[in-house]
Amino acid sequence: MSKVRPFSPSTASIALLLLGLAGCAGTPIAPEKAARRQVEAVATALMPLNTTPSLPELGPASAPEDYVRFALLKHPAVRAAYFDWRAKVEAIAPARSLPDPRLTFEADIADAVMTLMPGLMFDFMGPGKLSSMGREAAADSQVAYRRYVGALLSTAARVRDAWIELAYVDEALRLREGSRVAIEQSAALDASNYATGSGMASLEAQVLFQNQTAELQSVIAALEDRRAAARTRFKASLGLMPDEPDPAWPSPTLRATPIPSENALWSAIDVRNPELASMRAMVDMAVAGVEVAQKTGRPDFALGAMADVKANPLMIRPQASLSLPIWRDKIAATIAGAEARRDAARARVDAERLTMAAELAQMLYMVRESDRMIAYLERTALPNLERSIASAEAAYQSGMSGAGMIPQTQLMALGMKLERAEALRARETAMTALLLMSADVLPSGTGLLASAEPAR
Repeated sequence: MSKVRPFSPSTASIALLLLGLAGCAGTPIAPEKAARRQVEAVATALMPLNTTPSLPELGPASAPEDYVRFALLKHPAVRAAYFDWRAKVEAIAPARSLPDPRLTFEADIADAVMTLMPGLMFDFMGPGKLSSMGREAAADSQVAYRRYVGALLSTAARVRDAWIELAYVDEALRLREGSRVAIEQSAALDASNYATGSGMASLEAQVLFQNQTAELQSVIAALEDRRAAARTRFKASLGLMPDEPDPAWPSPTLRATPIPSENALWSAIDVRNPELASMRAMVDMAVAGVEVAQKTGRPDFALGAMADVKANPLMIRPQASLSLPIWRDKIAATIAGAEARRDAARARVDAERLTMAAELAQMLYMVRESDRMIAYLERTALPNLERSIASAEAAYQSGMSGAGMIPQTQLMALGMKLERAEALRARETAMTALLLMSADVLPSGTGLLASAEPAR
């Protein structure tokens, strides 16, 4: 039986080569470097050194922007979108890298081991394939980035909507409490008139006041429940779990947000809308996919060598293989499919722009309708009622009439103020949709948006 040849310098060289290959690293492409800079820039604010970010201190006097910043740093939907984006960025390196080398082994065995041939094979792709695949993966990471931005905007919009609801409920409760006081005053005046015999239909009025009081108590109880639900919604919008302590509840007020011109809104939507931006990133990815498909006709090849460690002197057996992309119909179909996906992505962008134009018109109508109602109440209805209240008070003080009309007119004024609050709530809800569409709902200084676009 032949003996195995002792460990030779050539064998040692092969072993050292294998160890060296284990530490190899590819060369990042320009879009990959830019995407990694984007991710790290956001990570500095969102999860510094894998620790909990510094959250803003919240108190009753905190501005809405403070609550939005808190939510952007705390909400799990933002973190989930960030990690999805990060995973797509990490996928660029495998896409632009060569396939892993392959260890091979061959032996000839009869009565004994005649040859023992370990080897190493490298697979290489046709010119330009790897860089095209890397650019496609980089474009895919930009789709994920746009979805991450969409998560930021949606989170901020949810906080704003919850803030509006809290402000409306607080205002409605205040006005309803004022209505209850006005009804009690009317009932007291009517009871006084009934006791002195100056009221002719006071018994019926007392029944009416009792019904109004009972109905108002039911409405106030419903508003209390609505406030509890609004606070739960507000807490959830901040990213706080049910078992976590409640935040410092704000004292929100309803204010009309200035509205830009229609042209300015459409320009902002066309450039910054998160859905449109995501679809345009999908177009970029589809274009890169066409570039990859166009290179499928280029052959791939493999090179390697095997060494017979039993031979003396050492015998090297080189190996090579070449793929033959000869099926022209297959190549043409691959390219045509990629081009169809590109054209479909472009068409989806146009379809989304049409949808955005229709939604913009609808939201502007809702805002303007609310503005007209608010203007009518503030400029006509409420001033007229204020004059009626002043006239009734003057007539009562001069002895020309009783005091019964004063609280009833006050009750009508409170009802109109409630209508104004409802119109303002509807307006601000529509404004939230407009701000979300135009990507203008984020406060400044969060550090959660990447500052630069990846290189193409």
